[in-house]
Amino acid sequence: MSVFRLTRVGLAVSALFLFSAQLPISVAGNRKIGTGAIGSGTINRNTTTAASTRAVSLALVGGTLIDGNGGVPLKNSVILIDGERIVAVGQVGSLAIPAGVTVVSTEGMHVLPGLWDMHVHLMLVGHGNYAYWDRVYPAEIGRTIIPAAAKQNLMAGVTSVRDLGAPLDEVLDVKRRIARGELQGATIYTSGPFLQHESYPGTERFRWSINGVIDARAKVKRLADAGVDVIKLIDQDLMTMEEVRAIVDEAHKHKLPVVAHAHRPEELRRGLAAGVDDFEHTGMQAAPSYPEELMVQLRDRTAQGARGPLYWTPTIDVLTNFTARRDDDEYLDDPRWYQFLPDSIARDVRRSLNALDTLAYYRLVPDRGPTLQQKFRQLRESGVRMLIGTDAGVPANFHGYATAEEMVTWVRAYNMNPMETIRAATYWPALAMGVLDRVGTVSVGKTADIIAVRGNPLTSMEVIRNVELVVQKGRRVR
Repeated sequence: MSVFRLTRVGLAVSALFLFSAQLPISVAGNRKIGTGAIGSGTINRNTTTAASTRAVSLALVGGTLIDGNGGVPLKNSVILIDGERIVAVGQVGSLAIPAGVTVVSTEGMHVLPGLWDMHVHLMLVGHGNYAYWDRVYPAEIGRTIIPAAAKQNLMAGVTSVRDLGAPLDEVLDVKRRIARGELQGATIYTSGPFLQHESYPGTERFRWSINGVIDARAKVKRLADAGVDVIKLIDQDLMTMEEVRAIVDEAHKHKLPVVAHAHRPEELRRGLAAGVDDFEHTGMQAAPSYPEELMVQLRDRTAQGARGPLYWTPTIDVLTNFTARRDDDEYLDDPRWYQFLPDSIARDVRRSLNALDTLAYYRLVPDRGPTLQQKFRQLRESGVRMLIGTDAGVPANFHGYATAEEMVTWVRAYNMNPMETIRAATYWPALAMGVLDRVGTVSVGKTADIIAVRGNPLTSMEVIRNVELVVQKGRRVR
C-alpha cells in the first residue's frame, strides 16, 4: 500500500488525475449506497459536486468498497475525506480527486467501515487471575491498561468499542482523552460499572450493588449524569423485579440503552419483562438448548417491529475455540497481544496463563462446547439482531485479535452469512448505540472511520485478521 501526492500518481489512476482539475465530482448512474433507516441515502451530482468546493485532505483510491449498508460492493472505489468527514464516495473514472490531495492506494484491497466490538473489558488484558489483578493493578487501570487496550483494538481495525464494566472515573477519563486526540485508541462507548444485586468483595469500584428501587434509580442517574453511553445489568435474577424495572425505566428516561447478562433462564425472563435492549453471551451453561418457553418470549418480542430490534451479543468465539487455544503455547506467546503495555504487566499476564486449563474461569467451558451450535441456531431463528462482541480482556482473550476471531467463527463454525457478519460489526452496532447518523457505514457526511484488508472478506473472512489500513476520524493511524 502506498501513499503519494498527485505528482507521484500510479499508472492505474493517472488518467483520472491528469484531468482532475477539469472533471466535476459525480457518481456514475447516481449509485444508491444505502437504504438503512438512518444516515443513508443516494449519492448524486448535487451532493457530490458540493464536495468539490470544499477542502479534501485524503483520498482512498482503487479498492472494492463494502460500505456497511448491505448492498453490492463498489469496485474501483474512491472515498474523499475532508478533515474527519467523508465528503464523496464514487469510482475511479467518475469521481475526480482535487489537485494536491494525499492519495492512499487501496488497489487489491477491500475497504470497509471501521469495526466495532460490542463487548469488551478495557480494564482487563487477558490476565488469568481476577482477584490478583484487582488487588495489584488498580492504580494502572486508567494510567496504562485502558489506554493500551484501546490502542490494541484500534491497531487491529476496531475503531469503536463498547466497554461493559470498568471503574467510572478511569474509563471516562480515557474515553474523553481519546475523543480530544490526546491518546490514540478506539472510540469508547461505556457503561462504567456493572449494576448487580451485590458486588463481590474487592470489586466495588467497577461493580455497584443495588439495594432497593430508590437506590437503583439513583445509581442509574449518577451514571447518566457522569456521561456513560449504556447501562450494564447483571445477576438481575437475584434482584427484585421492581429493582430491575427501575433500572431499565430510569435508563430509558435518560435515553440510554440497557444491556444485560443472559447466562441463566431467570436473567433472560426478567430482562425481557423489564424491556432490556440487548442481551449478552451464549448462556444456559451446559444445558443443550434454550428452553422453549424462553424462545416463545424472544419470538414475541422480536415480532414487535415498532419497538425496534432486540439485540444479542453472543460472544461465542471465546467458548468455541477455548480448547484449541488452551493447548497452543505459541498463541499465548504472540507478542501482539501484549503491545503497548508496560513490560512488567505484559510479563505478568503471560505468566498467569501458564496453566490455562486449570483456571476456574474456564472450568465448565468444555462441557458447553457441544451445545453452542444449537443455541446459536436458536438465536438466529428467534429474530434477535446479533452483534459482534467478544468479552475481550477475559483470560487469554486479547483485544483486537478477538474481534476478527469472532467474525471468522461466526462464518466458519456457525455458517453465518459473511455480509451480515460484517454488518454485525459495523452497521448494527452503530444503530444499537444510536450513532448510525455519524458512523457505521462509509457514507457521505459520516465520520471517516475506515479500514482496508488485502483480500475479500465475503469469500474469506480470515483476511479480517490482518488489517492493513486504519483511518480514524479522517486520519490514517495505520
